[in-house]
Amino acid sequence: MPSGTRSSTDIRDGHIGLAATIMVLVVIAIVSGPTVTFIVAGCFTAWFILALSVVHVLGGRGREAVKRAYVATFRWGDYLTP
Repeated sequence: MPSGTRSSTDIRDGHIGLAATIMVLVVIAIVSGPTVTFIVAGCFTAWFILALSVVHVLGGRGREAVKRAYVATFRWGDYLTP
């Protein structure tokens, strides 16, 4: 499989993971209120910043670094689709 195809699949899975995260945050906001919602959202933000830092240290720069950190944070959306 060409690397371009795999990359677009990773981004698609990342979008699914981000959408699922947003839906879960909305449910948490309804059930538990804003405090818990901000804590959970903060954890995802911290994970993204950590992933971006690691990618940067390993030589990633610019848009490619952000894309790799995005995929590292949200690619678990792959497990939600058949």
